[in-house]
Amino acid sequence: MSAPLWTLKDLAEAAKGDIAGEPHEEIAGISIDSRTLEPGDAFVAITGDRFDGHEFVKAALDANAAVCIVSKDKKDGLPEQGRYILVDDPLEALRRIGVAARARTDARVVAVTGSVGKTGTKEALRLCLERSGKVHASVASFNNHWGVPLTLARMPADTEYGVFEIGMNHAGEITPLVKMVRPHVAIITTVQAVHLEFFDSVEKIAQAKAEIFNGLEPEGVAVLNRDNMQFDLLMFLATTAGVSRIKTFGEGSSADSHTEKVSRHPGSSSVQASILGQEITYKIGASGQHHVRNSLAVLTAVVELGADLALAGLALADMHAPKGRGQVSSLRVQNGRFDLIDESYNANPASMKAALEVLGETPVSRPGRRVAVIGDMRELGEDADDLHKGLADPIHAAAVDAVYCVGSHMRKLWDELPGNVRGAYAEEAEALQDRLIEDVRPGDVIMIKGSLGTRMGPLVEALKKEYPPFDDTEAA
Repeated sequence: MSAPLWTLKDLAEAAKGDIAGEPHEEIAGISIDSRTLEPGDAFVAITGDRFDGHEFVKAALDANAAVCIVSKDKKDGLPEQGRYILVDDPLEALRRIGVAARARTDARVVAVTGSVGKTGTKEALRLCLERSGKVHASVASFNNHWGVPLTLARMPADTEYGVFEIGMNHAGEITPLVKMVRPHVAIITTVQAVHLEFFDSVEKIAQAKAEIFNGLEPEGVAVLNRDNMQFDLLMFLATTAGVSRIKTFGEGSSADSHTEKVSRHPGSSSVQASILGQEITYKIGASGQHHVRNSLAVLTAVVELGADLALAGLALADMHAPKGRGQVSSLRVQNGRFDLIDESYNANPASMKAALEVLGETPVSRPGRRVAVIGDMRELGEDADDLHKGLADPIHAAAVDAVYCVGSHMRKLWDELPGNVRGAYAEEAEALQDRLIEDVRPGDVIMIKGSLGTRMGPLVEALKKEYPPFDDTEAA
């Protein structure tokens, strides 16, 4: 029988709280959502932007929560026969539990930040490190002020490798998170023009991302993108922060880890690379140059964490793009099939260009077309219109045959496009749905991408609902 994640005594001490009622002595997990809570989990009643967790304590208790971590000030409004740890502030208690979880483990820890590629890199690290030992990694994109401490609090004491994603929208947000995580390796995938609504320049974004150096363990390693425009600034900021060990990755031989040969295939890439002086050949089970580039950072971290490089290289073949982040579905249409690339999770100029590059690399069976269905990129500030118009060049480079645009900023791009590639334009994604469904042709490759606020995801689901999955045996 496996050991519990926490004992009640240790959890209460970590939270600096008082036990009330008769909680279970063993805690199987940590949850902040009563809907997904498993029996035996501790429920932390944090207050968010829209909900107060205390409103769901009864539901958590009914779901057999081992204990609920709640505010002392709100106990009187909770079920009398409940199982509680009483604290001043449940979110602060969650942070303290996260810090205690990090302190009790001997795991080697890596943290990832960057303007794009954080979640994909985190998942690749998880995949690679699992070949060498027990891994604990962030779920989904749990990379903010509650996601990071929650991920830490869930980390078993016997974890051998910890993988954490750290995000930010404003300066000063990474520092408190990375000081909880205390990584041995810190990766910055890239710095690009995102969140410009909150920053004066890309350089300011680089400074905010560089906060990840503030939590590096002594003799920790910073892994930096040698090909990024902000590389020199990040090198300076790392050195200023006292980081003595810096490793680089990139396409050129001047990087410590670099590609020597890359072969592109539909849905994958084959790579020959030098990783900190070690030669390796491996396959990546997802397409796109961004995955090739970030794989170099992943394998560099694997070496620095003391894991097995060869096994990690083999693991990358099992890497597949998840829903909303490049997942490819083959769907059946009359007299054939078409491929749908789901990039609907989010968008910024860098990730949009990467998605268009993948679209351009994907083979098309004529008379099928390369189709880009793209929505507004949010939080770009006063440069938003110019950044949207600037997508015309990567669209041309990817040999896109038809472009469907959504949103007021994308109108600027629409006006730039030649008439022969204009598919349709709408202010709202929903207004494109019927047209998009009607326009599908056999052999098409359709890529859908936009910021979450543009609601491009429902377009993906509408196509999947209208057209069933294509069974490869049908083509045999």
